[in-house]
Amino acid sequence: MAQRTVLVVLFDGVQSLDVTGPVEVFTGAEVQTPGSYRIRTASLDGAPVRTSSGLTVVPDTALAEAPEPHTLLVPGGQGTRRSDPALVDWLREHGPRTGRLVSVCTGAILLAAAGLLDGHRATTHWAYCDKLARDHPAVDVDPDPIYVRDGRVATSAGVTSGIDLALALVEEDLGRDVALTVARHLVVFLRRPGNQAQFSVQLAAQTARREPLREVQQWITEHPDGELGVEALAARAALSPRHFARAFQAETGMTPGRYVDRVRLEHARRLLEDTGDGVEEVSRASGYGTPEAMRRAFLKALGATPAEYRHRFRPAPVGRPG
Repeated sequence: MAQRTVLVVLFDGVQSLDVTGPVEVFTGAEVQTPGSYRIRTASLDGAPVRTSSGLTVVPDTALAEAPEPHTLLVPGGQGTRRSDPALVDWLREHGPRTGRLVSVCTGAILLAAAGLLDGHRATTHWAYCDKLARDHPAVDVDPDPIYVRDGRVATSAGVTSGIDLALALVEEDLGRDVALTVARHLVVFLRRPGNQAQFSVQLAAQTARREPLREVQQWITEHPDGELGVEALAARAALSPRHFARAFQAETGMTPGRYVDRVRLEHARRLLEDTGDGVEEVSRASGYGTPEAMRRAFLKALGATPAEYRHRFRPAPVGRPG
């Protein structure tokens, strides 16, 4: 097995968890499988950097003297808002030569500035997706997932999603057992699915201003298997169906039907990930009625059947720690 060098780029204003989260994952994998990873950190000139939270981090070396990496990891943070042109130039020159190009949070902005995301699907922290898409129209920005893989390019959303992406990369490199052991030591899930939304439906949608509409939102969340047609929901809000549909979309940013679809999908995904309930039971509990209806919804939204989704994303049973 060839050792993979992971080079983490440092700069003033970097988000500390964007650095330490993935580093802990790769280091944990190296402990489990000695010789698998060589982790190095480097700043432009080799000098210590000050993170956005005020911590000082001392790099191993300067970028000019850093080893050629297999995986080049670019974290995010406030420093990406005023990126050093010399750093962008270094990324533009060296990025194409790496085996795997990875960003955490707004590190995607630096990769995009270097032209390394052009023609690729990518994501970043939800608050900066619009900016990334606006400033770099050649990048296919997807604001929803916690991480995106597009060939040799992997980008993740805000902060802790860097841990999810790093675990996925370790699983790809070394197998599920190693990734699972690292996850257990870090007390995190093996990995959340990359296409899991950055926010739950309730956070992704705006909260309605009017109390009756807020109550309807809460009702939908608590009763995904209930009668959630527009007429029934409108009656609960004491509004006409037409008035309710217009008001709901105006105040939440999505139609009642779209909101219900997303709540049901999220509920079903959670049951598939966290329980051993059968597909038929999950489909009823989530409001789909039949396994076939749920299957169609999963294929449309996720490109996988419920069974495939559970196989890929439900953590495997683990024994007691020894």
